[in-house]
Amino acid sequence: MNPTALPAREEAQNIKVGVYDYDTHSAEHHEFETVHACNRFKDNGKITWINIDGLRKADVETICNSFHIHPLLIEDILSVGQRPKMDELDNVLFCLLNMLYFNENGACIEQEQVSLILGRDYVLSFQEEPGKDVFNPVRDKINMAGSKLRTSGADYLCYSLIDIIVDSYYNVLEKLGEYIETLEEEIIRVGDARSLGSINTLRKELIVLKRNINPVRDIVNGFMRADSELLNEKITRYFKDVYDHIVQANDLVENYRDMMMSLQDLYINKVNLRMNEVMKVMAIVTCLLAPATVIGGIFGMNFPSIPGLHTQYGFWAAVALMLLIPMWMIYMFKRKGWFKS
Repeated sequence: MNPTALPAREEAQNIKVGVYDYDTHSAEHHEFETVHACNRFKDNGKITWINIDGLRKADVETICNSFHIHPLLIEDILSVGQRPKMDELDNVLFCLLNMLYFNENGACIEQEQVSLILGRDYVLSFQEEPGKDVFNPVRDKINMAGSKLRTSGADYLCYSLIDIIVDSYYNVLEKLGEYIETLEEEIIRVGDARSLGSINTLRKELIVLKRNINPVRDIVNGFMRADSELLNEKITRYFKDVYDHIVQANDLVENYRDMMMSLQDLYINKVNLRMNEVMKVMAIVTCLLAPATVIGGIFGMNFPSIPGLHTQYGFWAAVALMLLIPMWMIYMFKRKGWFKS
């Protein structure tokens, strides 16, 4: 995908604008269907969080122009498939990352792009899909009198949103880990072509997971190193905790990746073991039939005189040898332990 190309995003049919306007003493929550109603919350002396579900170019431009957001950031918000990133531009801090969900029906990872803008006393968040996010714990804390969110600034709100997104990655990792364990049991029990397909599918999902999680480390590191008046020194310490979480999540992805390689080796070993068992049976059958083949070949040669060929019991003697020699071979094979798996 060409990052310099104009975004080809499908316009949302409907948008949902949620506004939380709060301070230490009070908290208000409003729901709108248009961004024009958000103008009255600008510079009102409170902390304002405006969350827009559903992206339409005109609406994004309207609210961003109202808050004097740089056009380059507007372009990033409207981008499709953008790599997670963090920028500081025109006295605002901007970060773009993905919320991840695990679809248990399809055993796949779904992602939703989220853009956050931290300004003075406000945070703007833009989501692609209406009514689907992981921010409910943050909303509950805003409604809770005396909570850390209510007594802190917009920088703490921005930290809380990033932190809850990073924490949600662990839910996806936990579900993915359960599927890997189930797949391991299936390979040990069955180990058919379906198992190989599941291995390849999960490996692709791990690539998606790593592609989304790994850059978030740079985002959090950017907030820790940012020399901005928008970030209180105490708040940057909280980002250190988020950084530790994202490093642990990244390590888990690497561990799962190693586990998938081990599962692939386990599947190959299972297939080879099954093939060895088949070859073992075929080799035994071939060995047991070899005496009969040799005896039948000797007495079937076109010579005028073969010892025992014209005797009364020659046929039965040959058949007896064809049976007794394989029975003796089976006894010797068992004695040597060749039938043990």
